Amino acid sequence: MRIVSVSSGTTDALEVGVVDVGLEGSTVTMEVVGTGLEPWPEDLRTALLDVLPPAATTVGAICQLDQMYGVAVAEAVARVQVQLDRPPHLVVSPGRTVFHDIRDGRCYGILQLGQPAWISERTGLPVVSDLRSRDVAGGGLGAPLGSTLDSLWLAGTGGPRVALDLGAIASVSVVGDEGQAVRAWDPGPGTCLLDAAAARVTEGRLNHDVDGALASAGEVRPDLLSVLWEHPHFSGDQQVAFAESFSPGYLDDVLERVPDVSGPDLLATLTELTAATVARALAPYGVMEVVASGRGVANPALMEALRAHLDGVPLVPSGERGIPAEGKEVVLWALLGFLTWHGLPGSTVATGALEPRVLGRITPGLEPLRLPKPATWPPRRLRVVTRQDPEAPEVRQEAW
Repeated sequence: MRIVSVSSGTTDALEVGVVDVGLEGSTVTMEVVGTGLEPWPEDLRTALLDVLPPAATTVGAICQLDQMYGVAVAEAVARVQVQLDRPPHLVVSPGRTVFHDIRDGRCYGILQLGQPAWISERTGLPVVSDLRSRDVAGGGLGAPLGSTLDSLWLAGTGGPRVALDLGAIASVSVVGDEGQAVRAWDPGPGTCLLDAAAARVTEGRLNHDVDGALASAGEVRPDLLSVLWEHPHFSGDQQVAFAESFSPGYLDDVLERVPDVSGPDLLATLTELTAATVARALAPYGVMEVVASGRGVANPALMEALRAHLDGVPLVPSGERGIPAEGKEVVLWALLGFLTWHGLPGSTVATGALEPRVLGRITPGLEPLRLPKPATWPPRRLRVVTRQDPEAPEVRQEAW
């Protein structure tokens, strides 16, 4: 089936992907038709930043943002629909996390905005959304859900191997030998602080450190790094991180304590923080290879810092393993939506849940909702298929 999936992993754009997904016995097949970025409307981007902790907000603001986000996703998907050679069957929109209530190692709730009714009304398609809440209700933390994709994708390759996602938050999945449970957690920030710092030091002209140029021109400030290490996420056995806890407001607070920091030094130090955090998290596992994805892969300064800290462990972009480095998030949501549609669990016990759960909720499209017969057993492998037809239309970023 053809799925349009969306991800809001950055503060400046919505990522949209089109993925063809099938199930052959115990193997999921996935073919990435295309991925691209849809910039946020400026009022929505501002509203998303304004509700992140530690900022205060109102019920009215949350209601408006829920609607605005849903409409923005609906319009982005509708623009993609008209470009495709054949129509999609399903939209997967996990929503935008604005609050994650974790206390004493337990998650008591999570709030993700982006009303799916607006998406189904605009596109006419059914929508799978709210993919984290069921895992939370089952005793999990609602993350990292990427362990589902990673455990299938790297299964049988010999291990331990690591899938590293360098999105707003850095997430890792350690996939061992056959039969071993995947271990997954969020070491800390990925690009969220780098993006906030780039916007800060360029007065909004840049929304990320292009080619790592700012970081490459600076030096690591040990005094600043020491303050950054004081973040509560690093003080205990924290398994999950969300971008709202590493917000621009948090960065403002840090720089009040260490005020005399140049722009390049700030970016260099934040780059070091991400690289050191990831390497420290992986050190006990004796990993054979790290397969990296996410926006951070396009940052040479970050990749160089990671290679230095990984001390000889091969670091390769996920594109060399069939999944576009900057498209893995939408591939993940497409997989989870497919599993939900077919009545299959979409989580692993790596989230802390007692057992895997079928995730999300389904909002019908304009046609009556007709679900397929649930699959007999969950998949054990994932095979990424390469597009064979050079004349097949592609979904391109510039067209969005």
